[in-house]
Amino acid sequence: MLSNMVGNTAENSRTLPDLCADFIETTRRHDWDAAGLAHDAAIFRAQEADTAERTQALAVLAPVLADVALGEGPDLAILAGGLMDLGADPGAALEALTARVAECLELAARFPALWDSAGGTELPSPEDNAQVPVVLDRLNADPDGLALPPVEAGHATEAWFTAATWAQSLLVPLQHREVRDSLPNRERLTAAAETASGLLPAASWVNGLLRVLDDETLIVLHRPTGSGYRLTIGGIGDNFQLHTLLAATLIGGGHIEGTPPDPEWVTAATDGQPRPVGGIEGRFNLVDGHGEWIWNEGRPADIPLLDGHRVIVLDPPAYPRAWDTGRLYPLMRPTITLDHVLTPDEAAGWTARIAPANNP
Repeated sequence: MLSNMVGNTAENSRTLPDLCADFIETTRRHDWDAAGLAHDAAIFRAQEADTAERTQALAVLAPVLADVALGEGPDLAILAGGLMDLGADPGAALEALTARVAECLELAARFPALWDSAGGTELPSPEDNAQVPVVLDRLNADPDGLALPPVEAGHATEAWFTAATWAQSLLVPLQHREVRDSLPNRERLTAAAETASGLLPAASWVNGLLRVLDDETLIVLHRPTGSGYRLTIGGIGDNFQLHTLLAATLIGGGHIEGTPPDPEWVTAATDGQPRPVGGIEGRFNLVDGHGEWIWNEGRPADIPLLDGHRVIVLDPPAYPRAWDTGRLYPLMRPTITLDHVLTPDEAAGWTARIAPANNP
């Protein structure tokens, strides 16, 4: 996440916490040239620092992240997320970072109604800061007619143009299991990310990570043979990835007849190059326990429960399927474990509970 950069020799002799303090101070006084230099020096030092120094630097950033103006904080947030990616203890700043990302997404979600009340038509691009003066001119033309009081309107506008960067600061940390396991403010952040997902692509990516299942039990039934399996999954970003890993585990493991997925496809779905040459081909048609198709574009969390378990029924492919990417989140390492091959009686019991497949 943090790019390799060259720095001034004198700056390199300073500690990362000191350089982060410089970045904070120059940012707060809006000295953007000096802030850029401080930022680059901090990034360079972060590559060489050990875990303890990175964690100390993250602790310097934490209280600032908690109260900095949203318009001033995006680069500080990205730096904090980058330090976590490099091994700093996330606990040093995760409380502050998740709270501010949630706040920013909540406020950004209020901007469309504000813009509509100002007579705006097409929403301004949240990633085009050049539109900020035009937006402010329109909002200030008739402040009494706005959907929000002036102060709140200002905060919503500030959030609209910075939420994408704030959200990006969590994209790498959330790909690590230990962060997902101990995530502060999860409920608030999830609600905010869901609300903003249709407005901001970065919010949609965060929402996807917040919906990742870990240590989740699946009951998988192979309808043509009546066999069944209990598996545990974790860290899987979408059902394309799940599809490939099920095929690798069950066909590749010799439990179900068929052509196993190419090793490059499996690597793409786990820890290798995510886009294998020639793409990836499907091996099944996935159906839930209620008879509805499980679309590859969805996520494991979308699979409904049947008697307390997520049930996947494997049918022959209804038509050829292929896709380009093995996994959505390159740094997230998936897990899939075959815990138990169901006995014939166990498999028959589950098969009796499932509904026939409904063709969409």
